[in-house]
Amino acid sequence: MTWSIPLGRVFGTEIRLHLTFLLLLAWIGFSAAAQGGRQAAIEGVVFICLIFACVLLHEFGHSLAARRYGIATPDITLLPIGGVARLERIPEKPSEELFVALAGPAVNVIIALVLLALLGGVPPFEAATGVENPGHAMLARLFWVNVTLVVFNLIPAFPMDGGRVLRALLAYRLDHRRATDIAATIGQVLAFVFGFLGLVNGLPLLVFVALFVWLGAAAESHAVRMRELSRGMVAADAMVTRFETLPVTARLEDAVELLIRSAQTDFPVVDGGGKLRGILTRSDLIRALKEAGPESAVLDAMQREVPVVPQRMKLEHALLTMQQASGPVGVVDAGGRLVGLLTQENLGEMLMVQTARGGRPPPSANPWMPPR
Repeated sequence: MTWSIPLGRVFGTEIRLHLTFLLLLAWIGFSAAAQGGRQAAIEGVVFICLIFACVLLHEFGHSLAARRYGIATPDITLLPIGGVARLERIPEKPSEELFVALAGPAVNVIIALVLLALLGGVPPFEAATGVENPGHAMLARLFWVNVTLVVFNLIPAFPMDGGRVLRALLAYRLDHRRATDIAATIGQVLAFVFGFLGLVNGLPLLVFVALFVWLGAAAESHAVRMRELSRGMVAADAMVTRFETLPVTARLEDAVELLIRSAQTDFPVVDGGGKLRGILTRSDLIRALKEAGPESAVLDAMQREVPVVPQRMKLEHALLTMQQASGPVGVVDAGGRLVGLLTQENLGEMLMVQTARGGRPPPSANPWMPPR
């Protein structure tokens, strides 16, 4: 994830901290200092760090549960709104998804029980309604935060764990696609309710949650449709083959000419053997023009770390590579020569074609393949 910094690796999973999280800590610290001085600022920052430690453990619950089914977690990113564990894939067996989805909230239940034992009983409910109030004991507030995390995450709406629990339960009786559609629809209905209540009662945070849930439900539905589309297909069936390339000897003015006379915005840079050496994006091109001028080399402005996949690779596996890429993915033949590109745009168009046809298009129906 962009704008995040690595903190280290645990169990093979990289822990990353989004830079906006540091802004949250600074805001908490300054706000607390303005009200109660230095000691209050330190306690406020420590409390937020403890909350996000619980969030991190929650995400590790998902990660370790997924590992049981052979699913790796490349990284976990801490954001101001919570944590995101990026699984290589979502388990589609209902029992597996149910176990992985419940593992996160189960961790918060365990943390709450440990805090309950340390506190010697249920802390006063006032600590739940005033978690930002340093007048309540820190462990009491942390107990109620974990209870809140359990309840919030079990709301039956994507992208919360409750949405995945709902889909897993529905998938015992329905196919995965139908279960996803129903769960996504329920999530968007709840998002509408949250948004309405937030607007009526002047609660901007609830409106933000509503937007988060709405977009999460739509994204999950799209992802499932894309996975269904990819089954039985290989990368060559979905790649774009009609595109302009730049030689490694090209200058920026050559790229400008291509940008103007074509609808293309990302240009592969290839050597004399047709092998991909990098990608020059429109934003990189404009920035380099301002800094170095049109006579500078494309090699100095392009992105060099561009993933490639074999043209006979299963498309569902190639999609995993696309999830980690920030731009197009190159498709190469057995000799390593560039023969196509996989982009989010052309995959989205294939999904629209599938929807219009009422089913998956046959592999031979790639609309981007040149005539034979």
